[in-house]
Amino acid sequence: MPSFRLVGLPYEPFAPLFDLTDTQRAGTGAVRVIAKSNTDYPCRVSLVDADIGDELLLLRFEHQPGQSPYRASGPIYVRRGVSPSILEPNEVPDYVTRRLISVRAYDDTHMMLGAEVCNGTEVAAEIGRQFADGRIAYIHLHNAKPGCFSCRVDRA
Repeated sequence: MPSFRLVGLPYEPFAPLFDLTDTQRAGTGAVRVIAKSNTDYPCRVSLVDADIGDELLLLRFEHQPGQSPYRASGPIYVRRGVSPSILEPNEVPDYVTRRLISVRAYDDTHMMLGAEVCNGTEVAAEIGRQFADGRIAYIHLHNAKPGCFSCRVDRA
């Protein structure tokens, strides 16, 4: 099976938004949220679910900026003050394994060449299957039920 690595987003672009007032932040489309459960607020930077009481931003993020018909954005959560996740090759965190996941594979021109929906516990095998196709440059994982971007997967 080809090696892969799940990649969290960098925190720096989001940090200034936490220091804005709610009124100032309204113009950005970002909303301040306090986690009310341990399983419903997946942070796209740390690749873990927020704990009850954690402060997050819910905001629009362009997860597919490539110049193709698949260019897209959608809502994501980011927790205050977190560091980007650095996972080991082939590591799939609980953040993914506890969800139904859409696996979307793209080539280097940002065209989708493969897509599958599977239980999070089956994601590693599906990533391996997709990366077995040498044309696949990268993969995006999405939380299948709400459809929102989860993280990028690169070859390790």
